[in-house]
Amino acid sequence: MGKLAIQLLCFTFFISLLFHALPSSSQEVEDEREFSYEKNSETGPERWGELHPEWSTCSNGTMQSPIDLLNERVEVVSHLGKLKRSYKPSNATLKNRGHDMMLEWENGAGTIEINGTEYVLRQCHWHSPSEHTIDGGRFALELHMVHESQDGKVAVVGIMYIIGRPDSFLSSLTEKLREVSGTEEEETVVGIVNPKDIKIGSRKYYRYIGSLTVPPCTENVVWTISRKVRTVTKEQVELLRVAVHDEADTNARPLQPTNGRSVQLYRPEEYKEH
Repeated sequence: MGKLAIQLLCFTFFISLLFHALPSSSQEVEDEREFSYEKNSETGPERWGELHPEWSTCSNGTMQSPIDLLNERVEVVSHLGKLKRSYKPSNATLKNRGHDMMLEWENGAGTIEINGTEYVLRQCHWHSPSEHTIDGGRFALELHMVHESQDGKVAVVGIMYIIGRPDSFLSSLTEKLREVSGTEEEETVVGIVNPKDIKIGSRKYYRYIGSLTVPPCTENVVWTISRKVRTVTKEQVELLRVAVHDEADTNARPLQPTNGRSVQLYRPEEYKEH
């Protein structure tokens, strides 16, 4: 009996271990060292779907991101309404995930509401150059604010940047980014960070249904991309890349086919009169 109890205990422990080892299918990979952005390499974007069975959507998905937001294809609408953001300051940690820098809020940092669903802001990270393009034009940097609903659905808010004046939010993180870039440390505690300090600056935005842009490339992600392009300095973009400790000069996934998906541009009624 004692032997059976021990075997059952071991079996339960093993199952528990296995369960915790399995990645959440809706979430981005925590450690990005298993894949790369190197074109035509064994771990490059064209091969992501072959690296793990649970990453197969990266190859065979039909609603993948990023895409080109081609103005000819965009449907201008006013019914989506302005973004309902209820963000709040929260403790955050800056993490080096292998190919990007991620700022993660410990217990979430408030919410955004889309189509009646509330999504909690979990983290933000940066891609350079931008992953999405507008009319084929690529930008110096793209910020992704990743939100998750109670039932595991994902919504991402994207902001594009061109080279120009410093971005105030990145300026506030400069010292912490330097701390990480000067060592092999994987993460550093930042303290209280208010996501309201991330400036969006426009009520106009693109909306489409896509995917995570890193493995496991989970689909049915609600994308909201600000129409206003903001500015960042060349040094700020470089610091984000230096802090990562990889050899790549980019961490932008190539454009994916739209496959006839609808892309909407929300424009408030008053803009239509001009």
